[in-house]
Amino acid sequence: MKILALGAHPDDIEIFMFGTLAAYAAQGAKLTFAIATDGAKGGRGDPAALARIRREEAAEAAGLLGVEPRFLDFPDGMLVADAALVAALKALIGEVGPDLAITHAPNDYHGDHRALSDGVRIAASFAVPVLHADTLGGTGFSPTHYVDISGRFELKAKAIGAHRSQDPERFVDAARTQNAFRAGQCNGASGALAEAFRFEPVFPFADIRGLWPPAPPIRPGTVSTKTVSQAD
Repeated sequence: MKILALGAHPDDIEIFMFGTLAAYAAQGAKLTFAIATDGAKGGRGDPAALARIRREEAAEAAGLLGVEPRFLDFPDGMLVADAALVAALKALIGEVGPDLAITHAPNDYHGDHRALSDGVRIAASFAVPVLHADTLGGTGFSPTHYVDISGRFELKAKAIGAHRSQDPERFVDAARTQNAFRAGQCNGASGALAEAFRFEPVFPFADIRGLWPPAPPIRPGTVSTKTVSQAD
């Protein structure tokens, strides 16, 4: 199986979907990471130096799964779903031939995220189904699918931590909180963690169940086990 993960900025794949990609890697899937922008506006200082540093950080993080990321190098903060982006994405999809593409939700907080989501939707066409990752903080996002990452969060945290230029601890904490909440939506066990996704069926791709890593286990609902007597 071939999975194409697309993030707008050098740390987006790690924050929003890395646990799931680690699950795919454990199943033997071939992973391709593509980063749309150069990340040059992700901090203060010389933009060219920051772009170079963030490229190195992204390579280090992806290397945890044995992946060499692809860089499309569009300007950070200026991404639009225009002919140039769609053409680049079409070429990438044609080259990789993925079974599934994973990218940002169309209503995520950052304009670059939304532009990439639109561009992937257009470029994917009849070639590949598109899965949308959770939004920042889960805002405005209604999941249709979940992936259990309880045993993979430490690797995800290490991948996020590779982005040292971005004060990564804040994203590790935010991701842990969000992934715990998503596991709770699945009635997950105490301490469980899950990443959430949304799939919108688009012809000819109506069902992608066969492309999924394991979901959180389903637990039956319970009632109180306390025995109440007349005296109580």
